[in-house]
Amino acid sequence: MTEYELNQELPSTKKQQDFYEKLRGKITSFLESRSGSASKFAPYLLFAPDLFHLLTKSLLDNRIDGKSKALIGSGILYFVAPIDVIPEGLIGPGGFMDDIIVATFVVNMLLNKFSPEILEEHWVGDEKLLVALKKISKSSDGLLGKLPARSLLGMFIKKSK
Repeated sequence: MTEYELNQELPSTKKQQDFYEKLRGKITSFLESRSGSASKFAPYLLFAPDLFHLLTKSLLDNRIDGKSKALIGSGILYFVAPIDVIPEGLIGPGGFMDDIIVATFVVNMLLNKFSPEILEEHWVGDEKLLVALKKISKSSDGLLGKLPARSLLGMFIKKSK
């Protein structure tokens, strides 16, 4: 067993798909119930399940090296960690904005190292991956400047390099 192999078996494809659909459904329900305040981030919040799916599928891709998989694992861990810069438990799906920013950072790092076609094979979003990342990156710069914990997120991103 190499140092980058998983110690536990991953959930079945059906369970992974169920999680994806459940997360997407929760975000959609939240956005429909809060048409006012959440509408500013609505187009971006639906990227959360798509990015999570991309990271988990990329983790299993044998064309991606172990060091990059460690970075991918960090991005997945940030999604599932109970402690967040913007916690979902307090503000609902709007709390996924920091997870989206971290995942976008990880995907951008991967795109600098690997062919976009490798990652696009795992992308399930409505838009092309590169178009979606440009939108998220443009939005995240403005959002990061408004976060009170900006320096904390910045430290996380620097340590991930």
